[in-house]
Amino acid sequence: MSTSTDEHAQGIWLTQEAYDRLKAELDELVANRPAMSAEINARREEGDLKENGGYHAAKEEQGKQEGRIRQLTDLLRKAQVGAAPTTATNAALGTVITVKFAGDDDTEKFLLGSREIAGTTELTVYSPESALGSSIMGAAPGTTVTYQAPNGRDISVEVVAVEPFVP
Repeated sequence: MSTSTDEHAQGIWLTQEAYDRLKAELDELVANRPAMSAEINARREEGDLKENGGYHAAKEEQGKQEGRIRQLTDLLRKAQVGAAPTTATNAALGTVITVKFAGDDDTEKFLLGSREIAGTTELTVYSPESALGSSIMGAAPGTTVTYQAPNGRDISVEVVAVEPFVP
């Protein structure tokens, strides 16, 4: 039975390897919480908090780690873990899209998904929430869509090909 990427469009598709890698990162960050709290307490005891650069740096690092913990927790909760899709008929999460921008003969190939899905691939990754990503979600080869770039310009792009991502 082949798995279509259309089945993965509603969630975040991850290979088992990617899921395990992200889960290990999350576990490490969570395990580091007591050490981070101890670092903040040690810096707090150094004196005046207004002029304590070590304290502020430790608090900033804690904020970054907590943000990554929330991001990973949300990602892993939504993840659909399984084998890579074997067919792709429309642009969806976990597909490699080839597009041609209006007025340009060259094509561009990218992964529609997240850096977490991509792992170590050399492909450029576009989020499905990006202007380009959201405009082509569900598009079949031969479809031309127009989206608004961050600079306000309208850009037309033709979907040339859609294929499954092979990690």
